[in-house]
Amino acid sequence: MAFLLQLNTLRSRLILLVLLAIAPSAIMTVVNGARERTHAVEVAEENLQRLTNLAAANEAQSIAGARQLLRDVASIPDLMGDPADCGRVLARIQRQNPDYVNLGLIQLNGDVTCSAIPSRTPVNLADRTHFRRAVHLKRFVAGGYIFGRVIQKHTVNLTYPVLDDDDKVKAVVFAALDLTKLDRFVADIQLPPGSLLLTADSEGKIISRKPHPEEWFGKEVSPQMRLAMAAEPGKPVLLAGPDGVERLHRFARVGSNGLSDYTVTIGIPADDITANARHDQMLDLLALAATIGLALLAAWFVGDVLVLRRVKRLASTANRIASGSLEARSGIHYGKEEISELAQALDAMAASLQEKELQHQRAEKQLREADRRKDEFLAMLAHELRNPLAPISAGAQLLQSGRASEAAVQRTAGIIVRQVHHMTRLVDDLLDVSRVTRGLVTPTRVPLPVARIVADAVEQVDPLIKSRQHRFEMEVPPAPLMVTGDHKRLVQVLANVLNNAAKYTPPGGAIKLTARAEGSNVKLIVSDNGIGMSPELRSRVFELFAQADRNPDRSQGGLGLGLALVKSLVELHGGAVAADSAGENQGSTFTITLPSTQQQPAAPMPGPAARPARTLRVLVVDDNIDAAQTLQLLLEAGGHHVTVAHNALTALEIAQAKAPELCLLDIGLPDINGYDLARSLRALPHTARATLVAVTGYGRHEDREQATAAGFDHYFVKPVDVDALLALIARLP
Repeated sequence: MAFLLQLNTLRSRLILLVLLAIAPSAIMTVVNGARERTHAVEVAEENLQRLTNLAAANEAQSIAGARQLLRDVASIPDLMGDPADCGRVLARIQRQNPDYVNLGLIQLNGDVTCSAIPSRTPVNLADRTHFRRAVHLKRFVAGGYIFGRVIQKHTVNLTYPVLDDDDKVKAVVFAALDLTKLDRFVADIQLPPGSLLLTADSEGKIISRKPHPEEWFGKEVSPQMRLAMAAEPGKPVLLAGPDGVERLHRFARVGSNGLSDYTVTIGIPADDITANARHDQMLDLLALAATIGLALLAAWFVGDVLVLRRVKRLASTANRIASGSLEARSGIHYGKEEISELAQALDAMAASLQEKELQHQRAEKQLREADRRKDEFLAMLAHELRNPLAPISAGAQLLQSGRASEAAVQRTAGIIVRQVHHMTRLVDDLLDVSRVTRGLVTPTRVPLPVARIVADAVEQVDPLIKSRQHRFEMEVPPAPLMVTGDHKRLVQVLANVLNNAAKYTPPGGAIKLTARAEGSNVKLIVSDNGIGMSPELRSRVFELFAQADRNPDRSQGGLGLGLALVKSLVELHGGAVAADSAGENQGSTFTITLPSTQQQPAAPMPGPAARPARTLRVLVVDDNIDAAQTLQLLLEAGGHHVTVAHNALTALEIAQAKAPELCLLDIGLPDINGYDLARSLRALPHTARATLVAVTGYGRHEDREQATAAGFDHYFVKPVDVDALLALIARLP
């Protein structure tokens, strides 16, 4: 090695530098090997905790979903009614939520009076801890492992109290969650070979496990595992498993704020944690030896100039990447030697970092857009609710002053009625979207002529079209087109699309409605020459709260719910809806496709002959004093004799004393609900043949059916359509 003494040559200097550089690398390889083993343990603990938290979050999501479902079930008004009706309601909900093998109602004595899966023998759950805790705590309780008596499956029972108006528990609803469904929330979590994942309830019984879950459901964990679960959740613990393998475990609670008493743990084999580090250290040592030999050969044979230039290029590229220039590349031609491989790895790393940065930017943009749409919706909601409140408030103050002329009173009353109708439509849209998205809307399906749907929808939107002076054209073929569906909902669909076209078409524009048969379908096409849609808006026009850009005055109105509701309702009818536009300011076209039918609508029953109006004895029952007095003033203005009661017991006393011919009853009364009051009135000889009308804020199909079963003749949803109510009274015998 005499050439080492001749340091005046670049080659000898390069070899000397290589040897000097390799010496500390050799030392650092040994030191770093020890550090890597320590770091591997730390990283494994962090990753293990992250996986454990992820598994707990997934299971918490399932439990939280069950809590929301039970909260909704507990709020069903007819849940405490007829057990058969209750069972049918729960069975329908269970079919829509297949993760739950049973839903039921537990009375305070523990008897299960109705359930989605009927039991052949009486079932009493008074001995179950989750039932007693739900009654005592008055909140949602996630129970421990249970092998169902009726369903014969591994489950956990989730309970929620049914509270009366005085916040007292009157019953408990429960949902039996199939543990195989809970277990699927952790099935996709990738674990190292030999790892163990399990979830235990507060008594240490296993309710989910990976691997082999079915073999372990209901078995108790080891005493050491249970002590570790009871300790601080974030503390790592080494435990020997049933197979004798020592594993490093981390723990996490399922949910927060008392959602459940479940604990998730994941354990990975302790030997596997440092195996990679030991393997990497051995590879590092081998690579170090190979590097020394290759470096000497490279320095000797390749030449300092070629090597140094390429190394400098790589260093320059790495520095540019470190400074934030992720588009930087080495520009070195990829060969089979080490520097080319390093250049390729560096370029691949830069490309990967660049792609991740783009993904991060896209995610940030999506989050900002979601936040913007949320803020815009809240602003629109506040704006749309304040708009009608302003004229209502001003009109009320004018009427209260007593200085308004008769003409001013009439005009003010008309303004208040219109604004109340507008607010009612906004609230109805919000409720409709909520019901549809939760699967609580079941449309009736009867044969309907398309011409009738078109006529009713056009009648609803005609005032808006005329006010904006649009040219409206309609093409409906003379041959009758028939579809099967819910008339009210299909009119709502078409009216929403027409209303959307009218709002976004400037005054004086053109709107065209075309109905035609196409194969086995019927198509309703609404086109306009309005503001059109950009490709970005077209891709999300049927999403909730999606709207085109608006003027600051928001003159078009609405909350961005109409088209989302259109899509949901059309799909409920087995159809589809599509939007198209050539671009901004080039108009829009909405196409509704519905399956056609050859069935004909049933012949309408002849209605009763109109009779002249007369003075009636009327009983108004409503615990809302203002609502009751307003209705009283309205009816007394029509010449009727009106008596008001604010609870059911007083109403029964008045009914026996005055024998009213017409009873307007609220459903949510403080002592007895309106359904029971209606049954009591039907049982009295004084009111057995009186006309009973429900006036309530409940508007679901199930509420109407329950009212009919209770003996009501008619049903009105608050705020009452005054014209419809007066027309009904005029038709009474």
